Amino acid sequence: MQGCRVSRLDRYILAQLLRVFGFFSLVLVSVYWVNKAVRLFDQLISDGQPMSVFLEFTALSLPMLIRTVLPIAAFVAAVYVTLGLLRSSEIAVTQAAGISPLRLARPVVVFGLIVTAFLTVLMHFLIPEARSQLARRQAEVAQNITATLLQDGVFQHPAEGITFFINEIDEDGSMRGIFLSDARSQLQRVVYTARTALIVPDRTGPKLVMIDGQAQILNGRTGRLSVTGFGDFTYDLSTLAGPAGIGRTVQELSTRELIAATPEIQAETRSTLARIRFELTSRFVDGFAAVAAALLGYAALVAGGFSRLGFWREVLLAVAMMAVVQTLTNALTGPAMRSTALSWLGIVPLALAALAALALIGWASRTRRLPREGAGR
Repeated sequence: MQGCRVSRLDRYILAQLLRVFGFFSLVLVSVYWVNKAVRLFDQLISDGQPMSVFLEFTALSLPMLIRTVLPIAAFVAAVYVTLGLLRSSEIAVTQAAGISPLRLARPVVVFGLIVTAFLTVLMHFLIPEARSQLARRQAEVAQNITATLLQDGVFQHPAEGITFFINEIDEDGSMRGIFLSDARSQLQRVVYTARTALIVPDRTGPKLVMIDGQAQILNGRTGRLSVTGFGDFTYDLSTLAGPAGIGRTVQELSTRELIAATPEIQAETRSTLARIRFELTSRFVDGFAAVAAALLGYAALVAGGFSRLGFWREVLLAVAMMAVVQTLTNALTGPAMRSTALSWLGIVPLALAALAALALIGWASRTRRLPREGAGR
């Protein structure tokens, strides 16, 4: 690379990569978003939430979806553009002009770094803020759902298989004449009745404390009914309304807080130092997955050279290599999250992917020189 000037060839390949990357990013984000939005819509609308809450939740989930999609889109774009250059013999022409496959990889690396810049902004700024805001809104929605349960004289169904009834609500908020049927399990059905009850907030979610009642348990296999009386019994409403007020998670912390990793932060997130270090390493390393993915897609195709029989083998090789890298990433995640000394393991899959791509590019360069050397001898 001579100075900061980008040659016309680099601009030509880079423009194609960015154009195809934008298209596939839009398609993949749309597919992921629709898949998630359908489930979220069914959950929120069934809970009686307005459409504005659904739109807000889907908007807050977009940064996480984009972070997942961008490396995949970078890989697909590199494979698609390289395949087009091979089919049109453009790579063969450039190599005949003395431009090596390593030199052709320069716009691919620049393209990967551009995507990495987007990923870095997402992981260090947008995703933690979006997760934090989403957690706050989920807590507010959970409280709203709990509040809707406080209706006397009405049979309510806050979730599938759940029936809740309050006979009377006093001015101090205590409830009288409680009926709660839980038929979510096919193995047994439980019916709780209580003289009085209270809804108590808790760090893990709201709790329904029933006083002076009984639980009737019907075994679905034997058909036997057992009755147990209780003085007080606590029923977890977070399974209906979702957790509320349980503190932040590691993903919600800012990068500055991850670097500090004070005992107070560990206590708030209920996470170990190893888990925090792994999250910090991931934010700095995972962005370069776009560079590794783009290089693998380009290298696997260019290593096979031009062929009149098609390039399906090279495409399969690229997909298989990406699958191996992802499998290795998943395998190393567990040890890296359990030990602080092993938090650097997140670098290994990307380093191996880059080395494999360079090896394939080196192989492509070597095979192009062999006929010329043989002809000279």
